[in-house]
Amino acid sequence: MAAQEVMPEPGMGPNYSNSFQRFQLYENRANFFMIGTNNDQSSYKILTIDRLKPSELDIREDPNTYNEVEYNELIEKIKEESDPNGGFNFVTDFYGIIGFIKFLGPYYMLLITERDQIGDIFGHVVYKPAKTKKFVVPSTSYNFSDTKYEDRYMRLFSMIDVTKDFYFSYTYNVMRSLQKNLLGTLLDENVYDSMFVWNDYLTQHLRGRAKSGIWTVPLVYGFFKQEKYSACGNNFVLTLIGRRSRYFAGTRYLRRGVNMTGRVANDVETEQIVAEDVPNPTRISSILQHRGSIPLFWSQETNLFNPKPDIILGKNMGYEATLLHFKHLEKRYGTPIIILNLIKKKEKRPRESLLRREFVKAIENINNQLPPKNQLQYLHWDVHMKPRSSPAVEVLVRLARIAEDALKRTGYFYSRVPSADGPDPLPCWSAYLKKHISDENNNSDHTNGDNTDDTETLGEGSQCTSSSSDTSAVGATEEIEILNPESPMFQKGILRTNCIDCLDRTNVAQYAFGLVALWHQLHALGLVNDRYIDLDYPVARDLMRLYEIMGDTLARQYGGSDAHNKIFSERRGHTKFLIRTHEFFRTIQRHYSNALMDANKQAAINLFLGYFEPQPGKPAIWEIRFNKPPPEDDQVLSRTTRCTPSEPQKHFVSDNELATENEEYEESNFFDTSILYGQLPPMSSPIIYSPTVNTPTRSTGDVNDVASIGEASISESGESGDDVYRGKKLIKAPGFSDKFRYWVDHDELLGFY
Repeated sequence: MAAQEVMPEPGMGPNYSNSFQRFQLYENRANFFMIGTNNDQSSYKILTIDRLKPSELDIREDPNTYNEVEYNELIEKIKEESDPNGGFNFVTDFYGIIGFIKFLGPYYMLLITERDQIGDIFGHVVYKPAKTKKFVVPSTSYNFSDTKYEDRYMRLFSMIDVTKDFYFSYTYNVMRSLQKNLLGTLLDENVYDSMFVWNDYLTQHLRGRAKSGIWTVPLVYGFFKQEKYSACGNNFVLTLIGRRSRYFAGTRYLRRGVNMTGRVANDVETEQIVAEDVPNPTRISSILQHRGSIPLFWSQETNLFNPKPDIILGKNMGYEATLLHFKHLEKRYGTPIIILNLIKKKEKRPRESLLRREFVKAIENINNQLPPKNQLQYLHWDVHMKPRSSPAVEVLVRLARIAEDALKRTGYFYSRVPSADGPDPLPCWSAYLKKHISDENNNSDHTNGDNTDDTETLGEGSQCTSSSSDTSAVGATEEIEILNPESPMFQKGILRTNCIDCLDRTNVAQYAFGLVALWHQLHALGLVNDRYIDLDYPVARDLMRLYEIMGDTLARQYGGSDAHNKIFSERRGHTKFLIRTHEFFRTIQRHYSNALMDANKQAAINLFLGYFEPQPGKPAIWEIRFNKPPPEDDQVLSRTTRCTPSEPQKHFVSDNELATENEEYEESNFFDTSILYGQLPPMSSPIIYSPTVNTPTRSTGDVNDVASIGEASISESGESGDDVYRGKKLIKAPGFSDKFRYWVDHDELLGFY
């Protein structure tokens, strides 16, 4: 008698030893046959797809699970029955189904035919698709007149390359944080409901017919990289994960701000997991942070000849969508919600400053409706207002001071964990943590880190958090015990960072937060004893490089070019001329990618996510302007009638409003903003320290180390030259025009910006 499939562990991925990871595709004229087997090839399952129905997808899963003998007997029977249908033929090996898609003609099946291992999370391997194949499902000819449209739809759809920046695991829910995976209690939770699973739409039909859930892999889009580092002679493994939301997903100028359901553009959750580099770690830690577009109705019109188009504010009446956004964040992460807003305060031509002022009003409006302990905590800081002569390290140190304060309020996840028998320690760790919480009578207060919308909000005043019960009160600060804590600690709340695009400045700020968090994590793991971290430490440089790679990856996805890494480049000692030249060409690349490629890229995303479904006789996706945000992007866009959705009413700023752009308002309701301007006071933080502030940066002798900023300033100042343009001396750069050299040294390209 056939054995029954073992059900997954609640809150975890599929059972480790029973996971099905290898599949084979066979065919005859009537059907596709998919055969899946587990790691030791002791269990087999079969899925059949009808090929005789040209416009329908008929999928049948055999409810039985077969052993090897039963499987061989069944295959022989299928072969005999297939002789009248052209035989039983092997097609390909594969490692999971991406999904099924239909445009105007037949259904197509998308398979992962090669995979690469890119890391593992405590024994659970994480893969990226390395190669994929597409198969037409029906074997009969499909007669329809729109073959040109069908080919064009397929070319658009293929612009989403799942072999780049997508990843998955068979046995670990990579769409959820480590804390949530260990504390998850939602027995009926469907991981495909996660906002971070991008093939939810493509797999809906299959998952409705095949109940075992072994055939598809939930694909997460964003960033995944795992590295081994050393600090103070102790080795550790750091995993940096970026999870991009599929809600309101798209490209830079075609997805801005918030939609009517509170979803924001460029929404990315970042997780930093740290553990000892040993086979069975005894301590683990992770920290979450968030980036996302400014949650207001606003847009910019793409213009090939204007790289900085005007910002158009929508009518944000009552800030209802903004409030919905922060409710989503509270549901996912708990409180406090800390906002780090890095957009400009003063500009010659108001652009970002308009959004800044409106965002301030929105936060004040929302906070007026909330009790003090639940209010949004905010800091508005224009990083461009630092003195032009000050080195980049000062920005990093100030950002680190902000990060330290934020970390004291949200805490981070840390726990000692017991030794576990077998290859999968997570169920043992999960049981240990749940018992600890139960012993503290706080079982309902610690499900933070959920990446789905089904998470219950964390309770207040938990004894298991790393901060006291009044941490969420505005202005409150509690020190985190960082030296070898005995009890588990849990993150409760989130730091939300944004600039105008949530790419360049945001990535620098996220690195600073990641560095502060890393030193806390290493202290908790018992790997370092030093109370200070120098920004010139090798591990600080390693982490900077890792965040730079992540920043470039996320920027290419949303903005079309690598991130602007001016501060990182300065830390490496690159010359001002080289930095400005790189920045210039990245600006050009990003602008032309936005102007020329984004419309097709947005159409491809809408097809992949099911936000647009082609129908015969209806407008094609390239005939529709998708530069206007749909009102409900987390629902399937209209099949036909909502193809050109309504948008919030545009609001063009009046002269009177422009005149008040520099009005004064409170920049923060929790942070001492005097630290952000002028000379830095003596460093009092037990974590962040850099002797390079206000002094030349040290060099350790490594050719890749940071050069002396003081020396660089002299060599690049152009004091010995006589070239002058618009009353200012120019740097020496033979072969380049005066206008270009003026831009390099004075941050303004005449006639272009």
